[in-house]
Amino acid sequence: MGNWSTVTEFTLIAFPALLEIRISLFMVLVLTYTLTATGNIIIISLIWNDHRLQTPMYFFLSNLSFLDILYTTVITPKLLACLLGEKKTISFAGCMIQTYFYFFLGTVEFILLAVIRACLLLVLGCWVGAFLLTRLPYCGKEIDHFFCDIAPLLQVACINTHFIEKINFLLSTLVILSSLAFTTGSYVYIISTILRIPSTQGRQKAFSTCASHITVVSIAYGSNIFVYVRPNQNSSLDYDKVATVLIIVVIPLLNPFIYSLRNEKVQEVLRETVNRIMT
Repeated sequence: MGNWSTVTEFTLIAFPALLEIRISLFMVLVLTYTLTATGNIIIISLIWNDHRLQTPMYFFLSNLSFLDILYTTVITPKLLACLLGEKKTISFAGCMIQTYFYFFLGTVEFILLAVIRACLLLVLGCWVGAFLLTRLPYCGKEIDHFFCDIAPLLQVACINTHFIEKINFLLSTLVILSSLAFTTGSYVYIISTILRIPSTQGRQKAFSTCASHITVVSIAYGSNIFVYVRPNQNSSLDYDKVATVLIIVVIPLLNPFIYSLRNEKVQEVLRETVNRIMT
């Protein structure tokens, strides 16, 4: 125990195999981050400034948009700095804060998607997980990831982390699979309702909307299950990085376009707002 040195900062290795295309990757991430922030800010502004959209459903969508902005902002700016900057370090405190907010916001998003009301225990789980990480002694400074995820952090810990890995696995399984069960039940009910629509055109339109929602939900749950719902999270970290890009970058980009901007009433309000600005 006396040989342990106090770690004050970590080095984020990020994507060492993609160094040659880091500028292209930087530009793509800047574009997606800008589109994500812009799209979600537009939705929030429309919903909060037009009385026609001030209903529980649109209030839910505005919260989802706000959550997506926070979720991607926790990781993306630091990732962009690591891609182009010489300094690829993050302070110990910054790393712990990033880890906590990543899992807290991720948990809230799953709760929001499933509309689970009894969520206090799940949110408490985020506090427990983050607290355990802050109490660990760390021997290494290099994190084999582009942000402070739990699995690469546990790899550089000085002690046996089997117990914490099990807690993380159980919490992730509880959050992801319980919300998946609620979400699946909701879509089964929606599909059964669509099948009872008398007109073929009405069914096709409803199925088109439902299919796009299911696609986004499948990507979100599939990537999260791949990364977090497995007992040993220290294997295949390279694949985890790819799946995490889907979680952090792609899903927040798709959400506003799939859930909100395809909505006819939102489109109507958006057109009126644009016309008002142009005239």
